[in-house]
Amino acid sequence: MTTTPKTNSVIISPSPRLALVILLLSAALWPLPLSPWPTLVVGLFGVFLLVQTYILKLEFSEDDLVVWRGQQELRRFPFREWMAWRLFAPWLPGLFYFRETKSIHFLPILFNPAELQEQLEQRVGPLQQAKP
Repeated sequence: MTTTPKTNSVIISPSPRLALVILLLSAALWPLPLSPWPTLVVGLFGVFLLVQTYILKLEFSEDDLVVWRGQQELRRFPFREWMAWRLFAPWLPGLFYFRETKSIHFLPILFNPAELQEQLEQRVGPLQQAKP
């Protein structure tokens, strides 16, 4: 986690767990009869996620969640529009769900889940939905 004191923003550390699990899954698909195609397809997806893990950055600013690709801002999600959020299976490589007033978002957790949850609780508040 990187903190910028001037703007009070936090950038979440990357976590390659999801990409590595998918790469291991691709290796486990090798014995299938259609080999090597399932291994190649799933393996390429794992490599794609591994690259995205280190290219994308999540920044929690005072009022927004900002998604960056390198130095380019991709999208800004104002906290005032959030209705709910939840981390699905954060102990595993899971999914991050959040709902805004106009849309729903599911993102793979390519970042440190503990830091992500800490910042969500601190900046967005108790919008986490109860487990069903």
